[in-house]
Amino acid sequence: MYYAIISEDIDNSLPLRQAARPAHLERLQQLKAAGRLLVAGPHPAVDTADPGEAGFSGSLVVAEFDSLSAAQAWADSDPYVDAGVYQKVTVKPFKVVLP
Repeated sequence: MYYAIISEDIDNSLPLRQAARPAHLERLQQLKAAGRLLVAGPHPAVDTADPGEAGFSGSLVVAEFDSLSAAQAWADSDPYVDAGVYQKVTVKPFKVVLP
């Protein structure tokens, strides 16, 4: 089943994001290589694809896991969590309807 991992950044998270980004992306690449990643990306803090110094307000990952607890464990071990980027992470089951 798919699960949505919805994360909200702390204020001024950009420097923390930049430091932890390579490890964060590596884990996403592993999900992609396993055919389990549906979509992943950040939420720009301003209405533009490249927010520059404004940074990001959070992230969304939708991926396949064996259970809600497995998805939660994966989310809990995100390098962005360890780096203090996120103030809140919510994990929910996700049903793909379209496309």
